[in-house]
Amino acid sequence: MADWRRSVRKFRPCSRNELPQKKNAAASVSTEAKPGSGTVARVLTAAILIPAVVALVWWGPTALVAALGGVVALLALVEFFSLGEHLSLHAYRGWTAICALGIFYQQWAATTAETHHVGRGVELTQISGVPQLPLELVLFIFVLGCAAIVFVSRRPLAETVGDMGISAAGLLAIALPLSSVVRIHAADAIGPKLLLFTLVLVWAGDTLGYFVGSSLGRIPMAPQLSPKKTWEGAAANLLGSALAGVAFYHWLNIEPFSAVLMACLANAAGQAGDLLESAYKRGAGVKDSGTLLPGHGGVLDRIDALILAAPVVWYYFHFLLASQF
Repeated sequence: MADWRRSVRKFRPCSRNELPQKKNAAASVSTEAKPGSGTVARVLTAAILIPAVVALVWWGPTALVAALGGVVALLALVEFFSLGEHLSLHAYRGWTAICALGIFYQQWAATTAETHHVGRGVELTQISGVPQLPLELVLFIFVLGCAAIVFVSRRPLAETVGDMGISAAGLLAIALPLSSVVRIHAADAIGPKLLLFTLVLVWAGDTLGYFVGSSLGRIPMAPQLSPKKTWEGAAANLLGSALAGVAFYHWLNIEPFSAVLMACLANAAGQAGDLLESAYKRGAGVKDSGTLLPGHGGVLDRIDALILAAPVVWYYFHFLLASQF
């Protein structure tokens, strides 16, 4: 009898408490597969969006670029303000959105005015029938509107200062610099080419930096802001943009040095914008600004580098290269 009992204990079936271990093992396998699926989603999203954006830039009128640029800015502002909610900052969303669209309208209206060079240092500007809205007027109206909201809401001043701050930050750090894409697109006959160059230098830098940083990155770049960013990835990011300059200079009909320098300066500004957004997300305690773009996160995650890179390209062209065209 004792031998029989020992044999039963020896060959007893697994208890219920042991079964979930297999589930956990299966779950760990599926978890390990997620990075690969994330890369696939990232590539598929890019494969859909990039041709659409290129077609818009190349064939679309500046007015359409301004309109869709305004929509992208609004989506980015929604994510930016949602992150602020994690920090107990409640932006004036509607008012800021209206003023952001006003900035994009102002940038488009400014492109309808024709400037003629009639002599050394002398320019004549012909204003079209489109109503002009000076940028400083838009910003002044924004400030007045914020003040009115503060008075009407009757909330404590200690709370409204932070709310006004994040509203102004969204307008000045997202909508205003991003609106430079409108001016780039309208830059004479070279406009669509120059905007495509701006997009490509950002995409090439981001792509090369992502793959090099994730595979070869060892030295942290700014661990207090973004633990995953490395100097190797940053260098590859800069190299990718420089290569875009080499590839585009002949098409843009500008000197190779100017194209590469413009790309590198824009890349440096773009990486600064990327770090700023990473710091903001880290302060809010979130990984991505949103989930609208599979594999990329939110709209703000996708355009964080473009926001500061576009003004660099515009002002470099406006002050150093525009006289050549």
